[in-house]
Amino acid sequence: MKQFVIRRLIQSIPTLLGASILIFLIFALAPGDYITAQGNPNLTEERAAELRAIYGLDKPLPERYIIWMGNFLKGELGDSLLFKQPVKDVLKTFIWNSFIIALAVLVLQWTIASVVGIFAAIKQYSIYDSLVTLLVFLAMSLPSFFIGLLFLKLFAVDYQIFPLGGKITTGSNYTGLAYVWDVMKHMALPVIVLTLLSIGGLTRYFRTNMLEVIKQDYVRTARAKGLKERVVIFKHALRNALLPLITLFALELPALFSGAIITEKIFNWPGMGKVALDGIFQRDYPLLLGFLMLLALLTVIANILADVLYGAADPRVRQK
Repeated sequence: MKQFVIRRLIQSIPTLLGASILIFLIFALAPGDYITAQGNPNLTEERAAELRAIYGLDKPLPERYIIWMGNFLKGELGDSLLFKQPVKDVLKTFIWNSFIIALAVLVLQWTIASVVGIFAAIKQYSIYDSLVTLLVFLAMSLPSFFIGLLFLKLFAVDYQIFPLGGKITTGSNYTGLAYVWDVMKHMALPVIVLTLLSIGGLTRYFRTNMLEVIKQDYVRTARAKGLKERVVIFKHALRNALLPLITLFALELPALFSGAIITEKIFNWPGMGKVALDGIFQRDYPLLLGFLMLLALLTVIANILADVLYGAADPRVRQK
């Protein structure tokens, strides 16, 4: 297994290199830059040229890429033009806000989807299965901005159960458990909305995989032995049904740090999605380059993790 992981890490180097070139070209060739994004009518062409030289935007593309890639390999992501501080510091400040939201959504999403999907498969074509299918497709069809604004109006404006937005109460100086409770109240609505939006597809995955597995010969054999239905489903069928979902679960790793642009914007949550959107509007390319390269690196790690989990869950894969 150790040799396998080392080999996969070496094989991922060309992938990361290609991703870095593609990401760099997307932003470098995009129209406009940080200077033009300011919209300053008093900015002369001479001053704009001076600013581009200061920010290194006047150099040829190959030279700019080599400089940027060299700094990246040294762990330097450059300075954010929007926040006037190193990109590393910006990521450290905001990425963990997205992480706590995404982690809560991940736990709720997989817990609810697994229970609902498994029982929908067991009770195929029943009223419960039909109701679950209806609710799943309803949740998948509604846009995130609609659900976000609806929940904001109902639970924050009309009934005032949750705060309107932000991460903490403005002007508060909570510490300890009081601070944690304040953050949890502010993150409740974003977590609920994101869970509702993401639970539908995963529920269908669980239902479909369980339906395929419970029709296999070894499941019928287990039932023929007189084993309890609970043992047949959760000991024999569930493990094999989870195998196709391992990749899906591993690829959730980058999503833990990527943030949810629309939801964070609606609830004014200071996460990475909202910051990335502001960076796009302001042409803060150093911030976006560092952020997307981090996601590319996490995606490669997630793929390797999925292969390792496959080997741990299925002896046939481990033997190969």
